[in-house]
Amino acid sequence: MTSLWDIHQVASWIEDIGYPQYKKCFIENRIDGCNLIKVNSTTLPNLGVRKFEDVKDIACKVRELLNLEETKSSQHLYLPERDIMGMYLEARSYTGSPLCKLSFPRFVYTTQHAIWKPPLTNEGIIFQHKH
Repeated sequence: MTSLWDIHQVASWIEDIGYPQYKKCFIENRIDGCNLIKVNSTTLPNLGVRKFEDVKDIACKVRELLNLEETKSSQHLYLPERDIMGMYLEARSYTGSPLCKLSFPRFVYTTQHAIWKPPLTNEGIIFQHKH
């Protein structure tokens, strides 16, 4: 499981996917498996990855590795934010959080009501009223 990787395993992965020039950046910024969830196209330039094509490709490979959906900048408020695995990995990425030690099945059990679900009623639907 990638969330258990140390900084050297993450750096080796960066090298394995074809970016050995960024291995040092990931080590210096102490990116381990828990912090990998925070690595995206916004954070990569701060880590030292400045070439646009590299940023896009590494961000895509991180999402693939963690099985995350691509974030949509045009996502509306009424759409679900992310799947349960993404929520779990993000919660575990914050050090010192009590969730850091929580297992995935337990996380699913404790947060099942926090996941957005569409309403199953017709409340709010406007019908034409005949006089």
